[in-house]
Amino acid sequence: MKPEWSWSRRRFLGAAPVLAAALPRFARGADTGAPVDLGSRRELFVDGFLVERMEDAVLRLHTPEPAEVALVCDAPWEGNTSAYFAILRDGDRFRAYYRGSHFDETAKKGAHPEVTAMAESRDGRAWTKPDLGVCEFAGSRGNSIVWTGEGSHNFTPFLDANPACRPDARYKAFAGGTVSAGGKRKPCLDALASADGVRWSVTAHAVITDGAFDSQNLAFWDAHRGEYRAYWRFFDKGVRAIRTAVSRDFLRWERQADLRYEDSPAEHLYTNAVMPYARAPHLFIGFPTRYQPKTQQVEPVFMSSRDGVLFRRWGGELIPITAPKDRDGNRSNYLAWGLLELPGRPGEMSVFATEAYYKGPAGRVRRFTFRTDGFVSVAAAGRGELRTRPLRFEGRSLELNVKTAPAGRVAVELQDEAGRVVPGFAAEDCVPFAGDAIAHTVEWKGRPDLARLAGRPVRIRFILEAADLFSMKFNA
Repeated sequence: MKPEWSWSRRRFLGAAPVLAAALPRFARGADTGAPVDLGSRRELFVDGFLVERMEDAVLRLHTPEPAEVALVCDAPWEGNTSAYFAILRDGDRFRAYYRGSHFDETAKKGAHPEVTAMAESRDGRAWTKPDLGVCEFAGSRGNSIVWTGEGSHNFTPFLDANPACRPDARYKAFAGGTVSAGGKRKPCLDALASADGVRWSVTAHAVITDGAFDSQNLAFWDAHRGEYRAYWRFFDKGVRAIRTAVSRDFLRWERQADLRYEDSPAEHLYTNAVMPYARAPHLFIGFPTRYQPKTQQVEPVFMSSRDGVLFRRWGGELIPITAPKDRDGNRSNYLAWGLLELPGRPGEMSVFATEAYYKGPAGRVRRFTFRTDGFVSVAAAGRGELRTRPLRFEGRSLELNVKTAPAGRVAVELQDEAGRVVPGFAAEDCVPFAGDAIAHTVEWKGRPDLARLAGRPVRIRFILEAADLFSMKFNA
C-alpha cells in the first residue's frame, strides 16, 4: 500500500545531497518588498526572481539531449572550419547562415576564401543547400553562397520583427568590417539589409566600433521593449568578454554596457547566442561559448537576464566535449544562435551545435533538444517546498510546466501577503498532480474562483515531491 499523502506545513526533509552537490550555489531569494506585478506573463524558474525561500529544493540546470546530425559542411565552398551558425524561421521554412571555410592541415592555411553560405529546411532536421546563383565561387554561381569578401568571416543575420520594418529590409545583419582611426585600420561592425535573405547590401559602415568582433556578433528586434539590441565580442584586459547596446533604427547605438554576472567567476566568454525567449519575451537567454586557453577547447554554457546586462550564468557546461563525438578538439563545440520549435515535435525545443572542427574533411552540425521551458527547474528529490515573494496576477487559472517521478506529486497553495492560507486554496484542497505536462492546470477541490484573487497580493507555495517545476503562468 502506498503511504498516505499529506501536505502538512512542517519543514520537508529528504532532498538528495547528490542533487544539490552537482549544482551551482543558489543565492538568497529575491527582495520581498513590493509585490511583483506578474499579470498573465509566463515565468521560468531560471533565477531567484520570484523565490522568497526554498526548503529542501534547489534550482537545477538541465542539459539538452543529442539528436541527429543535421548538416554536414562538405560542399567545395565549406569545410572543416565552417562556423558561427545563425538558424532562424521564416514562415514555413528554416534557414541556417554560416561561415563557409576550410583549413588545410598540411599547408597550415585556409584552402579557399571565407564565404557566407545558407542552408534551408522544411522541418529543421533535413537540410539542403540551394543553388542561389548570387555569388561566384571557383568560376561558378551554382552554390548556396549569399555573401563574399569583407564580412564573410562573421556575417550574422536575423529576421526583423519590428512592425515598422521596411519590406526591403526584412532581413538585417551585422558583418565585420574595418574603419580608419588615427591613421590605422581597426575592426568594426557594418549594418546590412535584404528583402529576401539572399541578396544583401551594406546600409551603413562602422555602426559599432568599440570591440574586437572577431567571432559571431549579433542583433535582434526586442519586441517587449520596442528596440534593437546588439551583443558583440571585446577583450577585457585580455579576457574574451561580451558587450551590448540598444538602438531605435539599427544604425545609431547607445546605452553601451559590458555584461555583468551574478556570483560567477571571470571566464573567457564569446559567441554569446543571446536572444529573447519567445514564450516569455521579457527574459533574455544566452548560450555563450566558454573558452579554455590551455587546451583551446570550447563549451557552451547557459545564462539568463531580465535587463539584458546582468545575467545569471551557470557553471556547468550545457554540451560536454564528450557528447556525443568529435567535439573535444580545438574550438569544436560552438552552439548556434537560434532556438527552434519544429513541426511535429510538441513539447520540444531544438538547438544546434558544431562538431569535427578542424578534424575534417567536413565540419558537422548536430541537433540537440530541450524540453519546452526546460533550461532550469525547481527540483526536489524528496519532499521540498518553494514559496514565492508576493505577486499580483491576472487570470482565472494557473498553468504549470512540471514533471514528476512515478511516485512523485505536486500541490499548490495560495497565501495572502502576510502568509496566511487563502480559504479554499490550501495545499490540502489542491488536487495533486503526478506525471509530465507542459501546461497542467492546477485544480482545487470545490473549484474555488481563482479570478476573485486577481489584482490582490498573493504568495504561491509549491509543495514538490520527486518533481521538477519549470515554469508557471496565469491564464485568462
